[in-house]
Amino acid sequence: MSRIGKQEILIPKGVEVTKSGDILKVVGPKGTLVKTFRNDITITITDNIITLNIKRNDKFSKSLWGTYASHIKNMINGVETPYQKKIILEGVGFKSEVKGNEFNFALGFSHPVVASIPEGITATAEKNVITITGIDKELVGSFAASIRALKKPEPYKGKGMRYENEVIRRKQGKKTA
Repeated sequence: MSRIGKQEILIPKGVEVTKSGDILKVVGPKGTLVKTFRNDITITITDNIITLNIKRNDKFSKSLWGTYASHIKNMINGVETPYQKKIILEGVGFKSEVKGNEFNFALGFSHPVVASIPEGITATAEKNVITITGIDKELVGSFAASIRALKKPEPYKGKGMRYENEVIRRKQGKKTA
């Protein structure tokens, strides 16, 4: 039994949740999110409460139960307050800037690295801090991970891109005799 799936989800004031078929739509002050859910889980919206129940008692349905509850909570939280990820760029000569809806990076390669910013995300680059914000938690997290993957932090000097609160385990370099 899912502990998360059993809990009722409260809909705050200013947020409207509607379900038509397999599509759940959440409208709030910051924007609109739409997501398709499988019909293995019944989603019931009454007054300001959302409840989820499983139709079949099999392993797959049980695994979706808590996942769908978390997705709905994240959608409701996102339309109220946007999600934000910060990436810190460390290294001499490493630069980042936003031009239009593209990131331009100088990461020590022989060529500049260009990454396009997807719709629904706003990104800023100030000095060595990259801020990614958006109402969709999944989209913000995946875009931040793809940006970080361009130059992962290395363990000797810590150069590269790391998340704001990420701790990089450092290795000891070569010892001189």
